[in-house]
Amino acid sequence: MPEQSPKNLPHLVLTGTAHTEVYSPILKPGPKHKHPVRDRQQHGQTLLTKLERIREEAVEVGREQSAFGIDTGNGIYLQFESDPEFDLKLESLESVKEGIELVAVKRVDHRMVATCFVPEGKLDHFFKAFSEYLGRETKTGKPAHQPLVDSISDMRRAVIDALWTDDITLFPADDEVIWWEVWLRVGDDRDAFTGFFKRHAQELGLELGREIKFPERTVVAAKGTKAQIARSITLLNCIAELRRAKETADFFTAMRAVEQFEWIDDALRLIGLPVADAPAVCLLDTGVNNSHPLLDVGLNAEDMDAYEPAWGVRDHKGHGTEMAGLALYGDLTEMLATKDPIPLVHRLESVKILPPVGENHPDLYGAITEESVARAEVFAPHRRRVVNLAISTDDKDRGKPSSWSAAIDKLSSGYADDERRLVVIAAGNTARENRHLYPYSNMTDGVQDPGQSWNALTVGAYTEKCCIDEAEYPEWQPVASYGDLSPCSCTSMDWEAGWPLKPDLVMEGGNMAIDPQTGLADHVDSLDLLTTNRDFTAKPLVTTGDTSAATALVSRMAAIIQAHYPDLWAETVRALLVHSADWTPAMMDRFANGKRGGIRNLLKCCGYGVPSLDRAIWSARNSLTMIVQDSLQPYEKQKSDFKTKDMHIHAIPWPVEVLQDLGDIPVEMRVTLSYFIEPNPARRGWTRRYRYASHGLRFDVKTPEETLEQFRQRINRAAYEEEMGIKSRSDARRWVVGPDLRGLGSIHSDRWEGTAAELAVRGYIAIYPVIGWWRERHRLGRWNKKARYSLVVSILTPQEEVDLYSVVQNMVAATVEIAD
Repeated sequence: MPEQSPKNLPHLVLTGTAHTEVYSPILKPGPKHKHPVRDRQQHGQTLLTKLERIREEAVEVGREQSAFGIDTGNGIYLQFESDPEFDLKLESLESVKEGIELVAVKRVDHRMVATCFVPEGKLDHFFKAFSEYLGRETKTGKPAHQPLVDSISDMRRAVIDALWTDDITLFPADDEVIWWEVWLRVGDDRDAFTGFFKRHAQELGLELGREIKFPERTVVAAKGTKAQIARSITLLNCIAELRRAKETADFFTAMRAVEQFEWIDDALRLIGLPVADAPAVCLLDTGVNNSHPLLDVGLNAEDMDAYEPAWGVRDHKGHGTEMAGLALYGDLTEMLATKDPIPLVHRLESVKILPPVGENHPDLYGAITEESVARAEVFAPHRRRVVNLAISTDDKDRGKPSSWSAAIDKLSSGYADDERRLVVIAAGNTARENRHLYPYSNMTDGVQDPGQSWNALTVGAYTEKCCIDEAEYPEWQPVASYGDLSPCSCTSMDWEAGWPLKPDLVMEGGNMAIDPQTGLADHVDSLDLLTTNRDFTAKPLVTTGDTSAATALVSRMAAIIQAHYPDLWAETVRALLVHSADWTPAMMDRFANGKRGGIRNLLKCCGYGVPSLDRAIWSARNSLTMIVQDSLQPYEKQKSDFKTKDMHIHAIPWPVEVLQDLGDIPVEMRVTLSYFIEPNPARRGWTRRYRYASHGLRFDVKTPEETLEQFRQRINRAAYEEEMGIKSRSDARRWVVGPDLRGLGSIHSDRWEGTAAELAVRGYIAIYPVIGWWRERHRLGRWNKKARYSLVVSILTPQEEVDLYSVVQNMVAATVEIAD
């Protein structure tokens, strides 16, 4: 870690900058629900006829349930379908009062398909709505319940495929035995409901595995056939949706040794041991061989465990030991070449999550991850740590939450224990056999599960490794150019709209070279990273790469930041890494320079770019970074309504006079907002009422032309417009990313470019809430929770002789008031 110098000044951590104001939305009529034009009488009668047929089927289902010994909680599943290019009125399909629950929503051939559980005797709810549609008008002269009824094109009793919300290509054949993710409704008593399903599922011949609990769902792994699951749906009334349990991908490639054992002896003389309470990178991997002399100094035996103790803690494949070397030292080619001291300010932990023989059942990897992190926390409950996960599976979710990614979001947010955690995840690797098609293979191979996690830092790969020994590899050429996206890195180019843009960051993941004989891409030692080898007595050093290596490097950075700033939250460490990142010229040239949608594509492929450890931990005289850690209450109850409550306006200590003196000198302001959401991953359309995220926060900055009161009014309007799905009209012109694009996910970062004189009058930053399930699903009892957030603000000027830092440092001690 670099020592402090005039250019290495600690960031300024601010307190007391926020003024809490009541959110007061500017009310306007929201966009109307669009529905097809119907022949009222014909449409209403058709739906009533279908509903009568469904009632007859429900009677038969009730007999089957009674014969199986189920006398309570009977009901059926109804499937509703829209016309192509139209949406169902989802909020009107559900009725909490009647116990009617919307359980699953998906799109099939441009139609919206929704499935509801309807308790016994509650079909009358829909009979009443359809009958009133036919015979009663509203005050405006329109048919009663028209938005709901006209949105319904077809209706039937749901069968197993109606509850399938995964990729349709994963749906099993009739007699295929697979592991299923069974997403259960929770009812009024979660444990009793889950226990009921488990008892009867075993009677139906299902083999059961682990479970994960979410706010409105319990997910249980079950092994069986489609027929067994279909029988469970008919009889048990517990299942909300079905997905296929995921199988892990193979990240582990054996590499050749490239260095000599003597290097290690030289390095050991320079290494300074970490202190007892140093933060740790916790590796969830194949275990680690900590007998390696380079790892023995940073990984104690008592800090090693396994998900299944019978597996042992030693590395059985090599991948975990390779990641350990990178997470502790970085690329060993750089570390071994230095003659300077090598102080270790962090250490390692290891929890083995893959078995030495065979594979884990494609059960619930979210449950394995939760249990493994819990084991690490038993080692040292008060230790600060970064969780490193370089295991992933397929990319079929296309950005939609899975049980694994949602479990990581729950773990990160502290949903169960109020302890926040920073998790760093590999974006996943492209198919090796297609890497000669670079960069098209990167565009088509999506970020892999659980990389779609909102709260985790998802890491892709870029490369600066382009040097090939021409004598050994004549006419071989590197696949990627210097500073460009690595051939291995998956992207979110093919993800559905509305989900976070992933990866968040890219780090060195190595390169490949084209074999002139075959035209295919292959590994070359000089294009990979050097690290520690499991079988160190035979060859102590091996090469490695791909997004798992990039993830280990980012985890190392995060642990160093934790060592440097021990009081910073996990949200803040994440913010500093993203805030420090920048795109390389090669990335900008490929994606952004004059290309339509360039910034969006840049974010989908490279995230916010390559993080800088120097920028993440140091300010400079002419490059100032300020940090705020605060919380607000997004929502409240007013009589019987649940509404948005607080917003913060921060008066940031602003070097006004210095900036004014600089006049037309170009400057840059960076702003990053980071917070952790609580997940609600049931696939019910993720519309207003069924949001995945517990809450959302946004930032905006006062413009030079606005008074403070005009700024307040604009923020209130912006919050309302986002809630109603209206495009923002804020001053996007001077922002690189822009308010609409940066609003995705739970970390929002952008940079403003202009003159110093313009920046001088922009010292107010608003943090305000937008809609989330804490408010809309208020019966879950979390509507009055406070939301933590971290705000990082930087001012950068090219004038090295300018001292912004000292001016603001002198202001920090003073109380900052909001002016009227």
